[in-house]
Amino acid sequence: MHAGTATATASVAAAALLAAGTFLLSNTDAPVPDTTAAAAGHAVPVTRAATAPAGAPLVISHRGASAYAPENTLAAVDRAHALGFEWVENDIQFTKDGVLVVIHDTGLKRTTDAEEVFPDRAPWAVKDFTAAEIARLDAGSWFGARYAGTRVPTLRQYLERVEHNHQSLLMEIKSPEAYPGIERAALQVLDQEGWLDTGHVRDRLVIQSFGADSVRTVHKQRPDVITGFLGAPALAELPAYAEFTDRINPEYTSVSGEYVAAVHALKGPHRERLQVDTWTVNDAARALRVAGYGVDGIITNAPDVVRAATGAREAAGGM
Repeated sequence: MHAGTATATASVAAAALLAAGTFLLSNTDAPVPDTTAAAAGHAVPVTRAATAPAGAPLVISHRGASAYAPENTLAAVDRAHALGFEWVENDIQFTKDGVLVVIHDTGLKRTTDAEEVFPDRAPWAVKDFTAAEIARLDAGSWFGARYAGTRVPTLRQYLERVEHNHQSLLMEIKSPEAYPGIERAALQVLDQEGWLDTGHVRDRLVIQSFGADSVRTVHKQRPDVITGFLGAPALAELPAYAEFTDRINPEYTSVSGEYVAAVHALKGPHRERLQVDTWTVNDAARALRVAGYGVDGIITNAPDVVRAATGAREAAGGM
């Protein structure tokens, strides 16, 4: 998902990157291999109507380029940008004082030093800390020494960086059942930051969640916004989902050619074909497999690996 198109010869890239993908998954602080960077080529702007190589899906950088920088941080956004990828995925949650921050886990322990800074605050749930307290935490050292001092960004800070980089956003509302009103709050911040104008809504923003009610709420409050449901509803249930979501986004273990075809057979609330983005695919073999199923997008920690293996798109002016 980026304003550019890059191709690579899949048969060559697949063999070369099978090992690279495995290495990247076990060495998340490793630099990007020179051969992969070379395969990326140069970004070429295209329009919304432009087409990618036959069967080539769109690449979405999961929590930023999180194989190479600490997830959901501005550093990961910048890493995706440096690699030539426009679309980044993130997760949002509420702090104790109602500020939206970008972090995946409902707890702070795994990706910050909250346990050290606040030793008496177990279990270190995001919702139990104020935005000011979270801003004190180191969200990078766990990943690598070079990222020491990296902070958990607020949604506003994240949007500003994505906008600065001319990137686009697949935003996940995390654990909506724990945060009543998070949909309205998120839409308010997006609006205040200029992300609900026609250009952003048409080409640069998708809001998704595992919570069907949350996705339905977003659609009800802003029918113009493109939405995605995280999961794989039963085939018989797909028509009901098509009433409020534009994308069905299953885990790669749940996707098949038959399932993708069933999703594609339906139209969403914007009267366009339902699409499928699958997650989280980090190696060449799986990328080639799901691309063969006809998925529209691949969400990945290592976008360069997926791009080189499949000839996937970085962007097409919009989802």
